[in-house]
Amino acid sequence: MSDTARWKATVFVGGLSSVVTSNHLLDAFIPFGEIIEVQLPKADARNSADPHRGFAYVEYEDEDDAKEAIYNMNQSEFFGKILKVSQAKAPKSADEGLGSKKAVWEQEGWLAEHAAEEQEETTEGQVISNDAAVDPMQGLEGLDVAGPRQA
Repeated sequence: MSDTARWKATVFVGGLSSVVTSNHLLDAFIPFGEIIEVQLPKADARNSADPHRGFAYVEYEDEDDAKEAIYNMNQSEFFGKILKVSQAKAPKSADEGLGSKKAVWEQEGWLAEHAAEEQEETTEGQVISNDAAVDPMQGLEGLDVAGPRQA
């Protein structure tokens, strides 16, 4: 299964109580389809009273099963808390976006999105290249005489 398909079949479950375990999540989400994996990220601080960070990812075999779980479990009560269940988003690459060690303009995604067009079309339908030197006096012919026009 490709990474894109995996993320489409993965559900984000937020707002979990601190007593919830991965077995509880497995039991709650198994009615909607075959589950491949349940990830319950641990809390970062070692002295934290919470055993996990309050959210989880449930990966299904099929994308339709994930949609069914979202439809049925979003805004439902689970261990005294209201769940926020939605489509999981793929994590951003460490080499892309803000916070990476690469300059933004050196990243492939930024270049593709912000690349200047090579050609512009004028009002007459002519195609001018951005690289060509444009005469700043073009179109000013006949304006070399000051004052009002002679009738």
